[in-house]
Amino acid sequence: MQGQRKNAAYEQYIKQYSDLAVEQQRKFKIPASITLAQALLESGAGLSTLAKNSNNHFGIKCHADWDGGRVYHDDDEVGECFRKYIKVIHSYDDHSLFLTKRPRYAGLFKLDIKDYKGWARGLQEYGYATDRAYANKLIKLIEDYELYRFDAVSGPRYMPRTESGQTVRLQRAVYKSYGLLYVVARENDSFAKIADDLGFKEKHLLKYNEVPEDFPLQKGDIVYLEKKKSKADKPHYDHVVQIGESMHSISQRYGMRMKSLYKLNKKAFDYIPEEGDVLKLR
Repeated sequence: MQGQRKNAAYEQYIKQYSDLAVEQQRKFKIPASITLAQALLESGAGLSTLAKNSNNHFGIKCHADWDGGRVYHDDDEVGECFRKYIKVIHSYDDHSLFLTKRPRYAGLFKLDIKDYKGWARGLQEYGYATDRAYANKLIKLIEDYELYRFDAVSGPRYMPRTESGQTVRLQRAVYKSYGLLYVVARENDSFAKIADDLGFKEKHLLKYNEVPEDFPLQKGDIVYLEKKKSKADKPHYDHVVQIGESMHSISQRYGMRMKSLYKLNKKAFDYIPEEGDVLKLR
């Protein structure tokens, strides 16, 4: 996201292993963004003891069906058994197999490959981790480090034209809420499409909505056509965080700037909202 300070270790990890995550997506249909975010979170960007000594980048425990290498660490309980791998790629392959072979994760594979929010929520709901903020942590990593860019190869800019080469300007329904004009994203939409349809500059829409270039839109997302406010309108005084929400999605919901939301709640930019947290909106 705009204005976020990047962790050099995270950036180096992404550079080193993004191709491996993309290959997992090709083979197993797991979003590369999800694989990378989980690896970053579980391995501390490859710097955890388990990652460095055992090449285990996803914190996968032994379980009854595991007959490979083992190592013991204190986690939820003392001296728990974790899987040990010869190479990092084996950890990535095993993580993918772990998700694809267990029936409780089957619902994830019905989601769109670009629906990283749905995947994050599902992983938490289906019990991958006990951390109540697990989904929100994954989403923040994906958005802060733009990991969604690995989920699909970017195509050419959308520029519909007639056979004669004249640009076609499509119509959009424009709404108003909280005193702000906005449109609702369609299936396979983008800021470039919306800007072209409405005669805006894409960079202005990106700035209004506080997102970087190529930020993925999902059907139903709100896209503001003007600068958001410094606080939510009455009677919205506070918000109770739900699973799968980020500071950005909350700011979009109420038409208020992210910077203001952080400042109003006296939170640093690395704050990750946890389910049940109460945030002030004005």
